[in-house]
Amino acid sequence: MTLTGTNYIAGESSAEGSQTFTAVNPATGKELDTRFHAATEQEVDRAAQAAEAAFESYRNSTPDQRHRYLTAIAEEIMALGDALIERCCAESGLPAGRITGERGRTVNQLKLFAEVAREGSWVDARIDRAQPDREPVPKPDVRSMLRPLGPVAVFGASNFPLAFSVAGGDTASALATGCPVVAKAHPSHPGTCELITRAIHRATERCGLAAGVFSLVQGHTHESGGRLVGHPAIKAVGFTGSYGGGKALFDAANRRAEPIPVYAEMGSSNPVFILPGALRERGEEIARGLTQSVTLGVGQFCTTPGLVFLEAGAAVAPFREAVAENFRGVDAAVMLSESIRAAYEGGVRDLSAANGVEKLAEGKSANTGYTGTARVFTTTADRYLADPELQEEVFGPSTVLVTGDRRDELLKSARALHGHLTATLFGTEEDLAEYQDLVAILEGKVGRLIVNNFPTGVEVCHSMVHGGPFPATTAAATTSVGTRAILRFARPVCYQNFPSFLLPPALRDDNPLGLRRMIDGSWGTH
Repeated sequence: MTLTGTNYIAGESSAEGSQTFTAVNPATGKELDTRFHAATEQEVDRAAQAAEAAFESYRNSTPDQRHRYLTAIAEEIMALGDALIERCCAESGLPAGRITGERGRTVNQLKLFAEVAREGSWVDARIDRAQPDREPVPKPDVRSMLRPLGPVAVFGASNFPLAFSVAGGDTASALATGCPVVAKAHPSHPGTCELITRAIHRATERCGLAAGVFSLVQGHTHESGGRLVGHPAIKAVGFTGSYGGGKALFDAANRRAEPIPVYAEMGSSNPVFILPGALRERGEEIARGLTQSVTLGVGQFCTTPGLVFLEAGAAVAPFREAVAENFRGVDAAVMLSESIRAAYEGGVRDLSAANGVEKLAEGKSANTGYTGTARVFTTTADRYLADPELQEEVFGPSTVLVTGDRRDELLKSARALHGHLTATLFGTEEDLAEYQDLVAILEGKVGRLIVNNFPTGVEVCHSMVHGGPFPATTAAATTSVGTRAILRFARPVCYQNFPSFLLPPALRDDNPLGLRRMIDGSWGTH
């Protein structure tokens, strides 16, 4: 399957700019074939305008039409076959098994949002019927529902080249809502993004939708992304990546004449609290699980546990020894890019140089490609509390063990946390009963609380929350995984004293869509 290296604007290939770049295979450090054309200002403008034009019709597409569209995208992605897997592996350095599994997750996300779109109750239809005889003032007929926000800019992530990229969760939820998408390809895997885009365009044609419902712009600098966020046709942004990148987009969006929401998932150290009873009873087992969780995917998951809190006691020293021994046996592995590896090495250098922080152990090293070596550090709760920078995410296979002298130091450490995606507690039933106040503290710090499981692995389901307070995200009230993600790209609209024929179908008296609705304060399908 030959790549063109072009942008795809409303179904048309476009390569107007003179700036080009190539992808690099992280396993070898060598450039891959095909030069990709960075989008010009004019191409970004055309993509955004095409999305705005398509919004007029796509916002009023039926639930069945959006279901067919998302299902067709899933089918066309599968039809890409091995060509997609091979290119994605070459651009990411990830093994074929991982990419095959991620393709399955991507397809299943699309199908899940297709079902949500078809079922339709996400629109939260509410009806308060008129009471013309009410005294002293008649009550008008008031109805409301969620409506699509407008064209959405989606930025692909480096660590999930399929599931958090061109056809990932942000795109699936935006399209399910009725919002066109302009995707910004990640410069590390532009060929993968092009292949997925071609699959989306085939689905767009199959379903007879306006071509501007989806476009892709390429670029290897911040310029094209900044242009996209600044375009007046764009009404929201979905982003997964670093704190620096997400905060820059958030700031740019708020400098616009019309500020827009930015749903950015950024850094997280995902604190783990190992309570005394669990440490005594199964410290060795937890040490093995911790090593596996920290080094899974070379630590390049947004839910990798980078902070581990312990309460001082006899079980701490054997636990540290077990963790150190496990880490020494970890092989170095290829990281996603040269820049990610460089940032990781800079992060572990900073930890090594931090006052009161000791390197406990490191894994094996290698000299091929952009490989990362696992490291584990140790410090005290006093040092952690004195140095806020120890909370910062080091994106890669490292973690810091933090030991407090007393129970109240663990609670103080938890209170000092800023926003993270997850927090985990390992404990016996007695531990968990005793540390209920710790749970209460952590509820205010993260989007997902976990008991006796490690945080790596995010189940895509209706109940999942993948978000958290700043700086983990820029929108703590939302999630980027799970069907609640659809709510990010919609806004409530109220219709007062409307004749039935002017109302959206979801608000008509005969309920033609069969939705669950609130009528005069009572929920049902009436």
